[in-house]
Amino acid sequence: MTPSEAKQRIASLRAEVTRNDELYYRRARPELNDPEYDRLKRELAELEARYPDAAAAAGPSSPTARVGDDRAEGFVAVRHRLPMQSLDNTYSEAELREFHARLARLLGREDLAYVVEPKIDGLAVSLTYEKGRFVRAVTRGNGVDGDDVTANALTIRALPRELKRSARAPLPDLIEIRGEIFMTLAEFERINATRDDSGEERYANPRNLAAGTIKLLDPREVAERRLELVLYGFGACEPPGAGGETQSGYHALVRAWGLPTVEKFWKARGIDEVWAAVGELDRVRRSFAYATDGAVVKLDSLALQREAGSTSKAPRWAMAYKFAAERAETKLLAISVQVGRTGVLTPVAELEPVLLAGSTVSRATLHNKDEIARKDIRVGDFVFVEKAGEVIPAVVGVNVARRAPECVAFKFPTRCPSCGSAVVQAEGEVALRCPNYDCPVQVRRRVRHFASKACVDIDGLGEAMVDVLVEKGWVRSIADIYRQRRENLLSLGKSVEKSTDNLLAAIEASKRAELWRFIHGLGIPHVGAAAARDLASRFGSLDELSQSRHQDYIGADGQSLIAGIGETMASAIIGHFNQPINRTLVRDLDEAGVRPAAPAARSAGTGPLSGKTFVLTGTLPTLAREEASTRIEAAGGKVSSGVSKKTSFVLAGADAGSKLEKAKSLGIAVIGEDELLAMLAGR
Repeated sequence: MTPSEAKQRIASLRAEVTRNDELYYRRARPELNDPEYDRLKRELAELEARYPDAAAAAGPSSPTARVGDDRAEGFVAVRHRLPMQSLDNTYSEAELREFHARLARLLGREDLAYVVEPKIDGLAVSLTYEKGRFVRAVTRGNGVDGDDVTANALTIRALPRELKRSARAPLPDLIEIRGEIFMTLAEFERINATRDDSGEERYANPRNLAAGTIKLLDPREVAERRLELVLYGFGACEPPGAGGETQSGYHALVRAWGLPTVEKFWKARGIDEVWAAVGELDRVRRSFAYATDGAVVKLDSLALQREAGSTSKAPRWAMAYKFAAERAETKLLAISVQVGRTGVLTPVAELEPVLLAGSTVSRATLHNKDEIARKDIRVGDFVFVEKAGEVIPAVVGVNVARRAPECVAFKFPTRCPSCGSAVVQAEGEVALRCPNYDCPVQVRRRVRHFASKACVDIDGLGEAMVDVLVEKGWVRSIADIYRQRRENLLSLGKSVEKSTDNLLAAIEASKRAELWRFIHGLGIPHVGAAAARDLASRFGSLDELSQSRHQDYIGADGQSLIAGIGETMASAIIGHFNQPINRTLVRDLDEAGVRPAAPAARSAGTGPLSGKTFVLTGTLPTLAREEASTRIEAAGGKVSSGVSKKTSFVLAGADAGSKLEKAKSLGIAVIGEDELLAMLAGR
């Protein structure tokens, strides 16, 4: 490669890495998987080292010399007292051994002690506590300045507002505690299940969803997605040395303060023990409740960490070993395009079944039209499939060498596969949509959502019945549910009289469901169950809500007038009801006799379960998990996603998992459904 060619390649790679940094850190929508991105960045670093003059001629700014910048509009920038760096990483055992060799040469000793920790895939954050009280949460940003996400971080139940005081663990005057905000696999699946119900594209992996969630401008939206926190290091500390002397001691210290840290780590002396620990972590990591994409190897001695020092972007005393994603090759049999509740067209790969990461995969996400074109994915191709974030199967590439001549570029439909309407693409959106509100698929999905247990809960109006009613033309809108005629339903088959009467009774009973359930059921963009409750309390009726204006949500000073509902959600609600068809629906529901129950007035924190925190695990005999949670909260209790020393009770059902074991290890009371019902009754 000539110096001129090197200069051009360096400039090209810098532009490509910078673009992907923007997608990953700021938009939480990366196009490349980690190995692909790392290969680009490594090639760039090697060329810059081999051709320093060409690198200088290409310009002074290089992404290899800086931390990826996650700062976003709408947040206040806060400077870290100590820079918040990223980690160098490798996929190679040889490079991990070379990391140890460099440290041994630098520090003049071979028998170095290390700590090996799980690398949790999330968004880096720094928490500041002053005299034991939580002050702020700041993202890594560019390593020097980060975004203040304090309001959003306060929705994380594992985050203590005040540190525990202990003679064995005295509190420093000020300390920055660094870690990761992440999402459990169970919560990720819960959220994606709701998107499946509404026909929306699934989120790609927990990391991207967690990173996008913590940067939402509305804390109530953040609260609806249960984020978690793990802490694994210190930043600034006053007085110096108050954070202890070792990394292994760090974990005991922060636990004593009541902070969450990694559930398991390994101590190792020398690189052979480190490599053995990495292998052990790889064997057990799939039992964790969160995605783990690697192992972080750190010098145990904090004094030796300081002696080893750092480069401009990463410490010399730590290295991330990243596990290679499990990949399988299989044939793409077809590309199906699904239509969601809001009309979004989502492509899905139909695959020849293949074993991947312990399960058989026959379908995988293709994300959208642009991704299919960028990867040049064609029906009949042999494609590579990985589990993104070890959860969602995704097509990540094509084996072009095996491409048959008859494989042609996929033409994304220009018309809705369901109703034939010409699809549209809103400005600034990647997604294509069917604009036909009466599209049968959209109608079915809207009605299923409205009738689901999460909304008005109409027993008997499941997926199959909804499909029949829409196909017959008896239901074209949500309001048509309340116009069903007994003689029509009786014509659906023999011996259906009892089921018909039960369904009609359930429909009649749903007319008096709680107001928030109707609001949630309307499918207003950005409005989940928690926001629906707030809107019900504020407006008291569907009619009042449908006529709400901007000043009902945002004051003259720009501040939110309804806790948890900010500018984005307010605009979505007003925009929803500005559409005549949605205002007509509210009127039609009223004319059909829908009389939602007004929200019950209840003082926060009162009731027989006031001050008690519950964690739910397993399947209860009669109560659905959401119903149990609702009843606990209505009685003044709190429901948490993770077991900690602050947990009052673990409510366990059949097939209870690791939460039950953790409760037993911590000595936390475990109760069943009968005991919960007795407590709710005040017995």
